[in-house]
Amino acid sequence: MSKLSLSFACWDYDRIQALTSGLVQVKGVNLNWLNLPVEETFWRMVRHQEFDVSELSLSSYLIAKDRGYPKFTALPVFMSRFFRHSGIYINVNSGIQSPADLKGKRVGIPEYQLTACLWIRGILHHDFGVHPTDMNWYTGGQETAGRIEKIKLELPPEINIIPINEDQTLNALLESGEIDALIAPRAPSCFLNGSPNVDRLFPDYVSIEKAYYKRTGIFPIMHVVVIKDEILEDHPWVAANLYQAFVEAKQKVYDGFKQTAALKVTMPWFTSEWEKTRELMGEDFWPYGFEKNRTTLEAAVTYSYEQGMIKNKPKIEELFAKSTLEQFTL
Repeated sequence: MSKLSLSFACWDYDRIQALTSGLVQVKGVNLNWLNLPVEETFWRMVRHQEFDVSELSLSSYLIAKDRGYPKFTALPVFMSRFFRHSGIYINVNSGIQSPADLKGKRVGIPEYQLTACLWIRGILHHDFGVHPTDMNWYTGGQETAGRIEKIKLELPPEINIIPINEDQTLNALLESGEIDALIAPRAPSCFLNGSPNVDRLFPDYVSIEKAYYKRTGIFPIMHVVVIKDEILEDHPWVAANLYQAFVEAKQKVYDGFKQTAALKVTMPWFTSEWEKTRELMGEDFWPYGFEKNRTTLEAAVTYSYEQGMIKNKPKIEELFAKSTLEQFTL
């Protein structure tokens, strides 16, 4: 019997390299990997459903499930995770010195529905008492003009969203002070280039993010892996086989970290950082699977619902292929 051929769009993460190199095989599947930037993958999957299997924004996925279209189902495999206190940038002349100072301010975001922005708004709301309605949101391209939302949103009227001009960028507006702050998954080029006008709201973000994890147990999930529902309808075994392969490929990364005779990663003090991470977060510090991530997933769903991006709060179990929710034992 010939193997099922499936296209797989995803960026080049270390946690999939054993899979894309062929070191780890998906039983019964030939996986045609398309190495694409995440923004391109998301756009093409949400707007046109071009791939059989795809990395996808968690926020976009929640919206799609809430609306019943596009039709795909997630595996509890999390390609990207990121603590997000580092993703708030301010113009130093805006008078913003603490999260509370964001109230009433002009805050740029590339897209309102981005997962990074979802998490940051949730953290600002639940940890600092700053609600999304407290800010005026300016949307558009961060570095290149003309960006629009991948999914048309139906937000509560009290959320004030103002598209910037088609020839403007959020980066330029932040540096000039025409917006007071920027919330984004990528650092703006003005910050990276050392502009004296721009800084992070939380310069000591590492210690703040570690304290957040200790207090909440949340390691924010950014991206899931989804499969078209039509694939699962015709080949229901694919979900569990893919999941098992992703788990095995990630384990290869953990195993490689333990080989410390020579540095595999181009970071001089990588071993020290790896040891500190294990001490804080445990041996499996990048967990896959539904149950290990329940707290984080429930927070993301709550934030999406509170922020008006989804109309109904699903049960977490309903978000993932059923065959990946439990594993057999001998």
